Amino acid sequence: MNNESEQKKSGSIFNIIVIVAALGYFVDIYDLLLFTIVKAPSMKSVGSTDATMLVDSTYVINLQMVGLLLGGIIWGVLGDKRGRLSVLFGSIILYSVANFLTGYVQTVDQYAWCRFAAGLGLAGELGAGITLVSEHMPKYKRGIGTSMVAGIGLSGAIAAYFTFQFSDHDWRLCYKIGGGLGIVLLILRIAVSESGMFKQVKQLNVTRGNFFMFFSNARRFKKYIFAILIGLPTWYVVGIVVNQSDKFAGKLYGSTTIDSGRSIMFAYAAIAIGDIVVGFICQLFKSRKKALLLYYFLTAASLILFFSPFNNSDSRMYWICALLGFSTGFWAVFVTMGAEQFGTNLRATAATTIPNMVRGALPLINLMFLNLFQKDWQWPLIKSGIVTGIVVMIITLIAFYFTEETYHKDLNYVES
Repeated sequence: MNNESEQKKSGSIFNIIVIVAALGYFVDIYDLLLFTIVKAPSMKSVGSTDATMLVDSTYVINLQMVGLLLGGIIWGVLGDKRGRLSVLFGSIILYSVANFLTGYVQTVDQYAWCRFAAGLGLAGELGAGITLVSEHMPKYKRGIGTSMVAGIGLSGAIAAYFTFQFSDHDWRLCYKIGGGLGIVLLILRIAVSESGMFKQVKQLNVTRGNFFMFFSNARRFKKYIFAILIGLPTWYVVGIVVNQSDKFAGKLYGSTTIDSGRSIMFAYAAIAIGDIVVGFICQLFKSRKKALLLYYFLTAASLILFFSPFNNSDSRMYWICALLGFSTGFWAVFVTMGAEQFGTNLRATAATTIPNMVRGALPLINLMFLNLFQKDWQWPLIKSGIVTGIVVMIITLIAFYFTEETYHKDLNYVES
């Protein structure tokens, strides 16, 4: 079957490839947010105390992020060398095993290394899924298809929150359920076919999945760096503003009752909606960049609202966190643009490493927020948050300016 007929067959936004990719991302987000939700009881169960909680939990989350970074490179390379399906199967097997084992850990070290393995597995989910959807669907629908993947997938955060609530706060059961979801997903993936574009490129005598090709050519390197930087606001908003909403609430209006886990749940529910809507906005504008710029303006406006005197009650805080979530619901467009920037022989590597590089940038943003401003310059929390946000948005807008439009781009080509 040639690629044109394959795309016509896969034109529906609810075809099996979109559904399976969306469920893969659902599992990804479920696990990524689960540690934040179960952090306190799970860390105490493995030996942490109130005095060591910050250090121990940081150690666990840092190893998980290292796993995501390394996994993004490993699975991306394998996706271009061995095929997109090899990543979808291999990553979910590793993730499922790691999650089942997490349900039985007894020490902080065991917990951290299980999270490292889970991060290693999860790193391949979104990139491989977006690549497969982009290459199967016609270009006039691939933006909506990838938006559905992200929109459905991001609801995994809501599932993680309510699973913990309805399991009577049994964090071990929550991880086991995550492992079970992975097994179900593995079975569903049997019905998915490999990308026709990848099959064609496999017959050619071209280098596939060479991560270092991003750095061997100046133009390609710039495209790769800009593709990463345009996604920075998402993790500034989620990782700092929403995640620390309880602390910001205390400084903004003296509240001691904000639940940051609930803030995250509201934000991710709105992110899921935003990611579905952005696909249709791309269709309306016939442009990825115009849709992305609109969401950047919404993000800036929401941040101004967050740090303004208007944010003076718990109910308003939760609503603003939801608004921030919707405004950063451009994850699908950002990852899709990353996939569309590069040829078929590097596309999986790009689409898998780029989002994980953005996730891996969170510790650097945290370093700027906590160490540089609060510790070194002794700035107050609110001022640190505002200046960090301004720096992130300036870097993002510069990268956005130099990023090419990809809406009408034909993906059937290779990088030389």
